[in-house]
Amino acid sequence: MGRGPLMPFVLLALAIAFEVTATLSMRASDGFTKAGPAVVVVVGYLISFFFMAKALTSLNVGPVYAIWSALGTIGAFVGGVLLFDEQVKPLTIAGAVIIVVGVIVMNLGGGVHQG
Repeated sequence: MGRGPLMPFVLLALAIAFEVTATLSMRASDGFTKAGPAVVVVVGYLISFFFMAKALTSLNVGPVYAIWSALGTIGAFVGGVLLFDEQVKPLTIAGAVIIVVGVIVMNLGGGVHQG
């Protein structure tokens, strides 16, 4: 893959997308009783960790993990609502907002790029 300045963020986005897919597939696997979604869980997490490891060769782990956690949490929340008809409650939305604000503050406190 190329080494442009945006590539680590592309790798991070891919890591997040595969992690969210794996997490939602875990829900769909019905306790690992459905083989298809269970395979997606394992493969999705493996691919996610691969992309995260590649992103961390040029990004700082603290802010990047915060971004991964926040976007993964929000992605799983939105996916749960859209795919599994999970309820949306005001406190859940407030929690999601707090997570995003926390990541923004953390990134303002220190750079994402290794320096």
